[in-house]
Amino acid sequence: MSAPLTTHEVDVVLLGVGSGGELAASRLARAGLEVAAVESRLVGGECPFWGCTPSKLLIRSAHALAEARVAARLSGRVEVVEPSLAPAAGRIRESGHDWHDDAHAGPLVDTGVLLVRGRGRLDGPGRVRVETEDGPVLLVGRRGVVLNTGTSPGVPPVEGLAGTPYWTNREAVHLEEVPRSVAVLGGGNIGAELTQVLARMGTQVTLLEQGERILAGEEPEASAVVTQVFRDEGVDVRTGVSVDRVAHEAGRFLLDVDGGRLEVERLLVAAGRSPNIGDVGLETVGLDPEADAVEVDERCRAGERLWAVGDITGRGPFTHVSLYQGEIVVRDLLGEDGPWGEYHAVSRVTYTDPEVGSVGMTEAQAREEGIEVAVGTADVGSSSRGWIHEASGVVKVVADASSGVVVGATTVAPYGGEVLGLLSTAVHARLTVPVLTRMHLAYPTFHRVIGSALRDTGL
Repeated sequence: MSAPLTTHEVDVVLLGVGSGGELAASRLARAGLEVAAVESRLVGGECPFWGCTPSKLLIRSAHALAEARVAARLSGRVEVVEPSLAPAAGRIRESGHDWHDDAHAGPLVDTGVLLVRGRGRLDGPGRVRVETEDGPVLLVGRRGVVLNTGTSPGVPPVEGLAGTPYWTNREAVHLEEVPRSVAVLGGGNIGAELTQVLARMGTQVTLLEQGERILAGEEPEASAVVTQVFRDEGVDVRTGVSVDRVAHEAGRFLLDVDGGRLEVERLLVAAGRSPNIGDVGLETVGLDPEADAVEVDERCRAGERLWAVGDITGRGPFTHVSLYQGEIVVRDLLGEDGPWGEYHAVSRVTYTDPEVGSVGMTEAQAREEGIEVAVGTADVGSSSRGWIHEASGVVKVVADASSGVVVGATTVAPYGGEVLGLLSTAVHARLTVPVLTRMHLAYPTFHRVIGSALRDTGL
């Protein structure tokens, strides 16, 4: 006999509790609203448990190894460095509370949020049906539902792949020991970051990218710098290749790549992310479950009594975008004034060494928008700070030639994500190149290279 349906009526229902959903649930509850939050996995989502924090802990450890290896040449005698993942693995378990979400779920419950554990689906406007261990629950949101279901690792349709014990980023952050060899399938930001981590830890890495270059969403100049650094560090970077078949035999992966055979101990699939929207009941609210994203307006409204935040909106698969949208939803639900959503200055960072920081449009995107562009570049390595650090990198600025307004920029440098700050402000505030070139940029700093790139635009 099936359990009876339990119904709860509240002001707002959160379906999925990633970064943006967690923020929205907490703030709405603190504002006095009745809030229910539905989560089938870990409250807090991808970022604290498998994404942002764990990956950066791995990256920090790998960077420290790289520094140790050049210390002998720069600083004197250094004993032999023995790579180990154990310290990073311990810090990851500590940061994620051994993959328990009490540190995220507890504060929500303390604010009065009704936390419902189970798989939820939309069941019409303002309604979410949840299958829990204790039976079905129907949550009715008087004001509506906020959708924050996130993404999952994408898996390409390669013959034989599905039946093998491949890794995604989620398995990678659980590593205690590094493999002797690995093939990384996909050269986007996740694939690039983990490639460098494993290579610096002593793994022989083959990076396989179907496109003509890695980091395809970034400027070609950024891809070129990172590719050369990887090759200098011993990574076998192969672009423009096709993986036709994967098999797993006798503890080894066998990959058919462009007519050849690649044999490795492990396979890491880093082929993008897939939005978790195909089975959340979008059809019950008049939306297409086969769409690439849930379209939202400036208030993050997606439909009748429905809001959406985070990766599923297609506005940028970044925690900072999810948090930004969570704040917008809170203001809208509380009847407050804006500001509402603007996405012309979304920033992003790929945490390789050197880091790749970007904001706004690339040169190609600006041209596609019909903008007559003025482009300036500068070599980080030829700057004073770059020479001191023996750094590789480039700064690129993309401006509207008619107005002088900076519409996009890229910084490839040590601490490139931090160097990006000035240019993020410029794109957000729609500042012009002449205004920026009048600034005093401290000497010698990496961000001083920005001045050289600005002058190179000729504006």
